[in-house]
Amino acid sequence: MPEEQTEHTEHTAYIGLGSNMGDKRANLEKALELLGSIPGVQLKRVASYYRTAPLGGPVQDWYLNTVAEVITVLEPHRLLAALLKTEEELGRVRTIRWGPRTIDLDLLLYGRREICDAALTLPHPRMTGRAFVMAPLAELAPGLILQGKTAVELAGELARSQSIEKLDSTYY
Repeated sequence: MPEEQTEHTEHTAYIGLGSNMGDKRANLEKALELLGSIPGVQLKRVASYYRTAPLGGPVQDWYLNTVAEVITVLEPHRLLAALLKTEEELGRVRTIRWGPRTIDLDLLLYGRREICDAALTLPHPRMTGRAFVMAPLAELAPGLILQGKTAVELAGELARSQSIEKLDSTYY
């Protein structure tokens, strides 16, 4: 199917959000607000917020993370471009790989679409190894099967080996 034909079909996508600089909660809430204002994107649900230890990279502050479920008519590469533009609007500067950031928006899943090119890999290649992705994703899609396990099973396994704390309030 040519890419332009997907522009008229609604797809469910999941987006990981994280912040570990400045007012982390405000950064996430502003990102969610901007995400919901992107033409062709409807913010459907947002998981709880999680306080998580950084994985890899330099010594840095803990993160605040969540996952958002959106309905979109944008094709995956256009959605990714909109996410990168949102990061830029919120002051994201890419200097150190896996370094601190005001906001990080990752396209995790786009329906059942699988893509692997220079700009985008779907499903996100490292999400099943990250508690900060799997715990909030499991709230929104507990029965989702990834690598032969449910999101809930993966989240439980990762929570035993990675520091993660569920917080009470969410964006909605």
